[in-house]
Amino acid sequence: MSVARISLQTARHLHLEAQGLLKKPGRKARPGDILSTIARMSLLQIDTINIVARSPYLVLFSRLGHYSPVWLDEALARGELMEYWAHEACFLPRSDFELVRHRMLAPDKMGWKYSQEWMQEHGEEIDMLLAHMQQHGPVRSADFAHPRKGAGGWWAWKPHKRHLEGLFTAGKVMVIERRNFQRVYDLTSRVMPDWNDERDLLPQAQAEYRMLANSARSLGLFRAQWLADYYRLRQPALPALLERMQAENLIVPVNVETLGPAWLHTSLLPLLEQGTSDKLKATHSAVLSPFDPVVWDRKRAEQLFNFSYRLECYTPAPKRQFGYFVLPLLHCGQLVGRMDAKMHRQQGILEVIALWLEPDVKPGHRLEKGLLAAISDFARWQGAERITFGRLPDGLFADARSGLEIDAV
Repeated sequence: MSVARISLQTARHLHLEAQGLLKKPGRKARPGDILSTIARMSLLQIDTINIVARSPYLVLFSRLGHYSPVWLDEALARGELMEYWAHEACFLPRSDFELVRHRMLAPDKMGWKYSQEWMQEHGEEIDMLLAHMQQHGPVRSADFAHPRKGAGGWWAWKPHKRHLEGLFTAGKVMVIERRNFQRVYDLTSRVMPDWNDERDLLPQAQAEYRMLANSARSLGLFRAQWLADYYRLRQPALPALLERMQAENLIVPVNVETLGPAWLHTSLLPLLEQGTSDKLKATHSAVLSPFDPVVWDRKRAEQLFNFSYRLECYTPAPKRQFGYFVLPLLHCGQLVGRMDAKMHRQQGILEVIALWLEPDVKPGHRLEKGLLAAISDFARWQGAERITFGRLPDGLFADARSGLEIDAV
């Protein structure tokens, strides 16, 4: 069997197509798009930083365009989605409960996410908490007071929050909704009444193979070494894994300019011919989250897009190179730059503190038009009526440096 040789640009385009980022949305978003978009990515990572729109909402906006963030909350409350540790804390289709259940049943293998010592030390309190939920229904950690000792308190998290997080990791409780982004927990036995571990539990090896198959589909185009990171799995025996996936007609080998041997998910085969004849075009410009699947594997982003990225919000301010919460900028199949931004919600202003282009990217009309549209849409979706600009590259947005008035949605 001959192996197709493709350009690096085509490889990027195929990956972005798998992620839903190759072209602008073809229609107005609908509530049902939340589940299908997350299923396409397999996972939607959760992060609480809200200097701009919180990451899960932004990842969806990058793919759907204007939509109501409450749709994500409603999809969770309807039971279409669940939360659990996957790449990190993630939303995933609730139908994938079977893929992560073995992790729940072995929480001691989950590292810092679970403290067996804490759960044993506070066993009586935790049993009382479970009994309370059985009798009174779902709870939030906010429903319980913090037993403070002096000014500092006992712990950065109050005990009941730690109890609930431990029970969540151990699969005793699940998140059934979020209120103001706060988790609401209920007993897993009540959320999943038809599930039976003895009957339904997948062997770990089978569940992990399914995760790797999901990763292959959601990456679309990938080097074998990229697969395991998607669900944070240990690196599998790659030759046997790839042989099995190929035998099951899930993937085919390709050879990518500068990357070398890689694999293509067979769902993208209809686009391969377009790619090899340079007819597969990228038309989407978007502001991405630091936790977007396209960039959450920093090594993959560097190898595929030549985009070196580091999240600096946990770096002391004097040591930051770019800023607190820097957002990658996608333009027509390329990661062309990054921007440090802050949404001033009461004033209705998106502040672009600084924007940088990659060293090999030069300002031009098409780039400026795409980025200005992407940033304006990003601001408008968050309710901004004005954009202000701080540091900008020479030659970019020359007519908008004093700021930009936009129409609110």
